Amino acid sequence: MRVKLSKRGRWAVPASAVAITGAVIAGLQIPAAQATPALPARTPAQLLAQIDSTTKVPPLTGTVVETTSLGLPQLPKVGDPTSLSSLITGSHTLKVYYQDGQHFRLAVPQSLSESDVIRDGSKLWLWDSTSNSVTEYVLPKDAGQHAKAKLPPMPALTPQQAASEVLAAVGKTTLVTVQSNVLVAGEPAYQLVLAPKDSRSLVGQVVIAIDGKYGVPLRVQVFAKKATSPAFQVGYTDISFVTPAPANLQFTPPPGAKLTVHNLTRGDLPGTPKQSGTGSDNGYGGYGSGWLTVIELPQSALDMPFGSASVGGPGLGRPTAVAIPRGSAPTGMAAIGGDSAAVFHALMIAAKPVHGSWGSGTLLTTSLMSMLITNGEIYIGAVTPSVLYDAVGHAH
Repeated sequence: MRVKLSKRGRWAVPASAVAITGAVIAGLQIPAAQATPALPARTPAQLLAQIDSTTKVPPLTGTVVETTSLGLPQLPKVGDPTSLSSLITGSHTLKVYYQDGQHFRLAVPQSLSESDVIRDGSKLWLWDSTSNSVTEYVLPKDAGQHAKAKLPPMPALTPQQAASEVLAAVGKTTLVTVQSNVLVAGEPAYQLVLAPKDSRSLVGQVVIAIDGKYGVPLRVQVFAKKATSPAFQVGYTDISFVTPAPANLQFTPPPGAKLTVHNLTRGDLPGTPKQSGTGSDNGYGGYGSGWLTVIELPQSALDMPFGSASVGGPGLGRPTAVAIPRGSAPTGMAAIGGDSAAVFHALMIAAKPVHGSWGSGTLLTTSLMSMLITNGEIYIGAVTPSVLYDAVGHAH
């Protein structure tokens, strides 16, 4: 069954979220479905409405895993989970404890460390056990009215966050179908499939597994064209729709931890970057729409903070967020680990010189991403190189 929808938005997961801030696991795979469970029939429009609604998401606890295989060249291995190499080729597991949009915990365990995001009402904490540092944010009452947040790059996304990004691409350029039901983390689920119609998109299809009872996205898989395995996937490996234990939602800075407090109830703090509707005021821009969106950023952005995440909830339903001051996060290459320069050097070795009527530059392509560097600008998208060439000089 097929349906055409009119909602428009930008494609963000493969190009920006995955390539820049996405975390992955190389050897650990999300278990495949073992059966075809029976569920009441649903049309694509019904499933879209279900996961795009404001229906209250029930409390849950679970484990989320991400995987990616973008066809990148061999990158340096440094064993640092916060490094750029680890973020785009490493292994990460995310523990989710969700009571509601005001009370949740996201924990990213490592072998000898852990990073956590905890929200308990008007307080939000970021804890890094490696540096034994805690950043505390006092949130305004209207925190849920903001659309975006700037946070230090987080190494994982929940399926709900990924599904929200994918839904922004649904429009007249998208073919929507329903596949056979599956089991994900032991839960019967529908499968909604979104596929771009334009051949210039590198995305073959996006498959969203939706819990049959609660309508919660359980898994998102992004397939490159003609691929039989996903280039990116994020999904629950186990999930229980139960209220988390109170201890999992409580946090007290550990003894000796370096504590930094930002009170956001007083509005914008000094150093908070001003947001622009077009991105032209800060050097960022966009070209195209939907599946063919190209993001433009200055090459100097490699020396600036980047990465964003919602903080009002782990992507469960509609995220809420607040603006967080620029000075609160590491900047530049340091924000993503000391091997960043070596990673970009490896990527540039794999890139090739290109030229045309638009000019000349350096092009890196993978199964799901194209990146062009020219005239001090970077153009990136889940598109064929020709779309990047068209974007040169027109992104602002």
